[in-house]
Amino acid sequence: MKGAEGAGSARNDGRGGGRPAASELIAASDAIDNPDAYEDVEADSTVETVAEPEVMRRPRRAPRYQVVMHNDDYTTMEFVVAMLMKHFHKPPAEALHVMLLVHHKGAGIAGVYTHDVAETKVAEVTDEARQEGMPLLLTVEPRAFDDPDDPDDPHDPHDPGDPEDADGPAGRGGPR
Repeated sequence: MKGAEGAGSARNDGRGGGRPAASELIAASDAIDNPDAYEDVEADSTVETVAEPEVMRRPRRAPRYQVVMHNDDYTTMEFVVAMLMKHFHKPPAEALHVMLLVHHKGAGIAGVYTHDVAETKVAEVTDEARQEGMPLLLTVEPRAFDDPDDPDDPHDPHDPGDPEDADGPAGRGGPR
C-alpha cells in the first residue's frame, strides 16, 4: 500500500491525522493503473470559495422611556411615596427624594424602562390612584440622556469614584 500513498497527496485536514482521504486513495490507485485517470479527476474538480463569516454584532438595546410623575394639589405625599415603593421598587429614602422632586419642581422621574413596561407601570399606578380617589398624573416620555438627576445614566460624564466630582461620595451636587 505504500505505493498508493506516494501517488496521492496526503494532507492533514483534521480527518485522520495526515492520512489521505478515501477519494484520494481511489484516485491514486487508478493513477497507478492508468496515469491519465488521476489527471482527469483533478480536471473535473471545482474550487470552492468559502464566504467569510459575518461579524457578530451585539443587538441594539431597546429605546428607553422615562415614567414621569407630575405634581398636583390633591394627591398626598404619602400616596406618592407608597406608589414609588410598590410599583417602581424604590427604597424608602429614594421614594421620598423623588416625591420631593415632584413636589418642589413639578415633576420627577419614577423610573426608566422599555416602552411597553413604562406604559404598563403608568396604567397600573393610574388605576390604583383612581381607586383611591387621587388625580395623580403619570406620563411616558423618551429618555433624556443628559438628566442630571438620573444616577443610572451610562452617558453621565461624571466619575462617581472621584471625591472632587459632584457625583462623588457626597452625592449629586455635593461639595467640590
